Amino acid sequence: MILRHADVRSAAKDWKTFSSDAPFRIPIPSEEDVRTVRQLPIEVDPPDHTDYRKIVDPFFKRAKDPQVISKVEGLIGRLIDEALEMDSIEVVREFALPIQSHALTYLLNVPEAEAQTWIAWGTHVFRDVGAGEKKGAALDEYLNRCLDEAAADPGEDLFSALSRATFRGRQLTREEMLGFANLTFAGGRDTVINTIASIIGYFAHNPKALEFLREDPKRIVNAGEEFFRTISPLTHIGRVCPVTTDVQGFSVKPGGRASLCWASANYDEAAFDAPQEIRLDRKPNPHLAFGSGTHLCLGAAHARLITRTLLAKLCDRVGVITLVEAEELVEHEAEYDRPVGFHSLRIQMSPI
Repeated sequence: MILRHADVRSAAKDWKTFSSDAPFRIPIPSEEDVRTVRQLPIEVDPPDHTDYRKIVDPFFKRAKDPQVISKVEGLIGRLIDEALEMDSIEVVREFALPIQSHALTYLLNVPEAEAQTWIAWGTHVFRDVGAGEKKGAALDEYLNRCLDEAAADPGEDLFSALSRATFRGRQLTREEMLGFANLTFAGGRDTVINTIASIIGYFAHNPKALEFLREDPKRIVNAGEEFFRTISPLTHIGRVCPVTTDVQGFSVKPGGRASLCWASANYDEAAFDAPQEIRLDRKPNPHLAFGSGTHLCLGAAHARLITRTLLAKLCDRVGVITLVEAEELVEHEAEYDRPVGFHSLRIQMSPI
C-alpha cells in the first residue's frame, strides 16, 4: 500500500510503472467473480485510455449543464421537503439512494422512471444482493437490454451514444459498450450514497456545523471538498506492476499489485494541517478523493454538484438534524475490515 500524499500522487501519474491495464484487478478487492467485462476507461492505460475516455466525456460534462443542475436542485429540495414532513427518515435507502439514482438519469439523459429500477438494486450492484442471487446478474441483464433497445431505436442517451460510438475508426464491440456501462453504474453508486449519508451523519453529530455554513453560504464549496477529503468514498484503488518494482522499500513481483490509498493520502499530516480535524473552511485542500493523474474520476463534477446542492438545500431548509439510530457499514474482506459509512442511519429533520 502506498500511503503518503506525495507518493500516491507520484504513483498515480506513473502509469508505466503502476499500470491500469489489468481487467478486474483495479478495484480492491478484485472483481473477477462479479463481472465479465473490462471496465472502461478505468482499466486501460494511455493512449487507449485517452481515446476511450473521449467517448463518454460529453455525458459526464452534463453535470455543468444548467438544465441538469436545475433538475438536481429540484430533486434534492423535494426530498428534503418530504423528509421534513416525516417523523423520521432512514437516510441510506430512503434519501441517499433515491438522490443517487434519479440524479444519474439526468446525467445519462435517460427517462427518470429508470431510477426506480436502479433503486431496486440496492446500494451496491455487486454486494447488495439477496441470498442465492448472482452478484452483478441484474446489472448485466439490464445493460444488455438497454443496449439492444438503443441499437434498434437510438436516442440521445448514453446507451444510444455507445451504440453509435467508434474507437479508432471502428464500431465499439458489445463487450466495450458493456465495459463503459458497467463502470458507470458500479463506480458512482455506493460512493455517492455513502458520501450523502456520511454528511447527514456528521451534521447529526455536530449540530453547530450546519449553522456555521448557513452564516456564510460561500463556505459551502470548501465544506464540500473537506467532506470529500475526510470521507474518501473510494478508499483505495489497485495498480499492477508490469516488471519487478521497488515500492517504498518492498519488492513487487511482475503482475503484483500496489494500492494507491487515497484515504491515507487525505490524512497525511505532511499535506494537511491537523488532518484528523474536519474543518469546513479548509483551504487549500489538495485532497485525492477523486484520484489523480490520467484516471482522475470521470464523475467528479457530478459528485460535486450533488454534494454542494445538498449542503445548500440543507442550509436553506433545515434547522436541526437529530440522530435517532445509526448502524455503521463495515465491509469485511479477507485481509481487512473497512468502514465506509452507514448500513442504516435514521434521523429527524426539523425546519428552520
